[in-house]
Amino acid sequence: MIVAILQLIVVQFILPAYFIYSLWRGKYQSRLEWILHGLLALLVISWGFFSSPWSWFSYYLRFVWVLLFIVVFIISWRKARELSFWLNDIGKQKFSLGISILLIGIFGMYNVWVFSGFSTNEQAIELDFPLKDGWYYVGQGGNHVQLNYHHAYPDQKYALDVLELNQFGMRAMGIYPEQLSKYEIYEDTLYSPCTGEINESRNDLPDLAPPKADPKHPEGNYVKVNCENTTILIAHMKKGSVLVEAGDAVKTGQPIGQVGNSGNTTEPHLHIHAEKDGKGVPIRFDGKFLVRNSLVW
Repeated sequence: MIVAILQLIVVQFILPAYFIYSLWRGKYQSRLEWILHGLLALLVISWGFFSSPWSWFSYYLRFVWVLLFIVVFIISWRKARELSFWLNDIGKQKFSLGISILLIGIFGMYNVWVFSGFSTNEQAIELDFPLKDGWYYVGQGGNHVQLNYHHAYPDQKYALDVLELNQFGMRAMGIYPEQLSKYEIYEDTLYSPCTGEINESRNDLPDLAPPKADPKHPEGNYVKVNCENTTILIAHMKKGSVLVEAGDAVKTGQPIGQVGNSGNTTEPHLHIHAEKDGKGVPIRFDGKFLVRNSLVW
């Protein structure tokens, strides 16, 4: 978990600060050099804005970097527009220009992968969102591993991990607290996302204090609902909160339990995915295909 937090610090603080500062303070010898640096900064900011999970330090922070980039871009352009387009002596800067072009290629590809994960051509199942009365945030979701680590697993290809944000745009009071009550989504009521029949449920596993996990029981306490011949899994529910059993008929919007932290999970959240014949099925809520950083309220 320490490694994951360090990665977030790099992507959400160090990289945007470095490239925005470099664009602002850079001493350019031509408009071409400025264009390459500006494009690289844009790609870095864009990649972080769309692909990084922004619920740890604050959802609002991603917009701060965008506003800073726009301001610095305008200031920087005012200095660079008087320059000639070409370098006077391009030979002296071949290395730095080559590095810029290489990084533009790398972060450009990252952006392509991210945007490719915003949609899917596969037939989706339409469900009702299983949470109400909150400001809910998609931490994992989308059609590419850059947005959704579940995408690497065929049956969970389109799984969603959903958190709730507080007034500060954070999923918890603190970076990674052990107390479950500090997570905004903990004990929120879960509602059936569709009308169907309960295939399976479990209700007896304990809720674990982060960072403890139970890899022997990946789903933790869970409910599986058969909807339109598709299995909908709702996982990591609170011990003793599950209100339905195998064979029960449920209707859309019917309470079925509460969000917990049971099973192989890093913190309280809703895990939901749809599968049919062992393959993940895309989910749409109110016609929307949700991806990382999507909000529902």
